[in-house]
Amino acid sequence: MLGNIWRFFVTLFDYRALARFLTGRPHIDVVFVTNLRDEAERKRYFGRWVPPLGHANGPRVYLNGVAGRVRGIYVTAEEMLTREGRRKAKQQFIAATAWAERQGARVVLLAASTKRLFGRDGCELKERFPNLLFTIGDNGTAQMLRADVFRALGAAGLRPKGARVLVIGPYGILGNCMTHELVSAGYEVVGYGANATALAEVAEIFGIRVASVIDAIGKVDAVVACTHSAAAKLSPACVDKLRHPGRKLLVVDVAEPANLDMEAHERCRDRVVRQDAGNAFAARLHYVLGPISWRMLILSRGVVFGCFAEAMALHHAIHQRGDCTLAEEDWFSVDAAHMARIGTAFEEIGFTVPAPRCFGQAVMDFAIGLPDASQAAWGMHTPNVLPQPGVERMVSR
Repeated sequence: MLGNIWRFFVTLFDYRALARFLTGRPHIDVVFVTNLRDEAERKRYFGRWVPPLGHANGPRVYLNGVAGRVRGIYVTAEEMLTREGRRKAKQQFIAATAWAERQGARVVLLAASTKRLFGRDGCELKERFPNLLFTIGDNGTAQMLRADVFRALGAAGLRPKGARVLVIGPYGILGNCMTHELVSAGYEVVGYGANATALAEVAEIFGIRVASVIDAIGKVDAVVACTHSAAAKLSPACVDKLRHPGRKLLVVDVAEPANLDMEAHERCRDRVVRQDAGNAFAARLHYVLGPISWRMLILSRGVVFGCFAEAMALHHAIHQRGDCTLAEEDWFSVDAAHMARIGTAFEEIGFTVPAPRCFGQAVMDFAIGLPDASQAAWGMHTPNVLPQPGVERMVSR
């Protein structure tokens, strides 16, 4: 019921949509098609109502003339792990994409757990909808994740050649990217996950230790969580096994749903410093109904997921700045060249890395209890307290 009331008022107060209609412009430029994180999110957006089309409107965002719309399909991330759940998700995604095209959208994002719903290249979607540009958004997410991780490590005083970092899910797109970045920077990296075969490949490629059970990892200084797989989720017990005695564990969590989820975080918040990661901030980004809408996504003012930002930046670059070469790229591919082009597109539309947050709340202090001698040895000359939220910084490339 509350979700339907919210949708009614979003429609009522979306004056930008009315202005676009009156001037003959498409209702929407970019549609973010996404599954639901979990049952809590299903209840938040739908209550007991089941959308007859299998998909329905979510938050609406605007930035520099680009109109973005979340279109949620009625399947959770957990349900998508089953054959029947994936079948439903594919049907609903195709229906949502057809709806998006009818509304005038030019760019469609495969968000959250839908990224590999149509394989690694999305050929089925591209053939069915040849006039749309599809992206999985991971070049943008990887850009922001990299900035988040190195800022958090620096703020916590964790320097290369001294700190040990655990990457959960190092065989996924984002996990592989961060493993490469951390190894290249000189950190000791350990890989952890449920896929033993993929772990072995990661170990061979990067020359790192890997483990498929938490007890085999040993103590680490920080965790970069890149998967929400139930078999590799952090619990308070896992936190205690991983952290050094007398110190907090730094957790940078890009997973959706969260790897260290709200309930688990609440039970061990005195022993961790956790931050959301992979999101993007733009000072001029607007949500219809403001705080009500961004809090439904568990975000904050001016902040969207990095994959949302990529989709909006692509539309802005192609259809407003006229860079048609971007429309010819395969945005299912994540690599340094694509990340660089998205970095430029982010600068043009106004996206930067957000101030650190944990489930939408400001993270002001990254102190994890390092011994003073260790901080001095690593050249720690900056305080662990970060600038006030709202002081956003550009992603360095």
